[in-house]
Amino acid sequence: MLFKILVILHTLGATVWTGGHLILAVTVLPEALKQRDPDIVRQFEDRFEEFGLAALLLQVVTGLWLTWIYFPGFQQFWAFDSFLSVYIGIKLGLLLGTLALAIHARFFIVPNLTKETLNSLAYHIVGVTTFAVLFVVLGAGIRLGGLS
Repeated sequence: MLFKILVILHTLGATVWTGGHLILAVTVLPEALKQRDPDIVRQFEDRFEEFGLAALLLQVVTGLWLTWIYFPGFQQFWAFDSFLSVYIGIKLGLLLGTLALAIHARFFIVPNLTKETLNSLAYHIVGVTTFAVLFVVLGAGIRLGGLS
């Protein structure tokens, strides 16, 4: 029963995180770029940031817990000798990439965001959104027994 609850919570976190970033990348960002108005992105981020970060934290906690269930004590996980360990390893790499982009954007781009620097933020948004979609694809692959 615990396993099913963890999968459901992990999926809900992924829904919020990925869905929010898809909305940002596909609707909010193009409008901000068209109008050259960084406040459009700021307004979305002000409403989404706390909820989105909570969803990401939920994914991290449930993802590590699920990994522990699949690989008790993380034994044999680091061998990367199964699709499961490879997919989880890639998801952890995507998480590190997401964190790197988020930290860079939060501390170096957003504080100085202007219409001239909006394109830099756009690249970060597209990157994080791409990573988010890949999280979902790999997560589905885990539940489906691989994607090949």
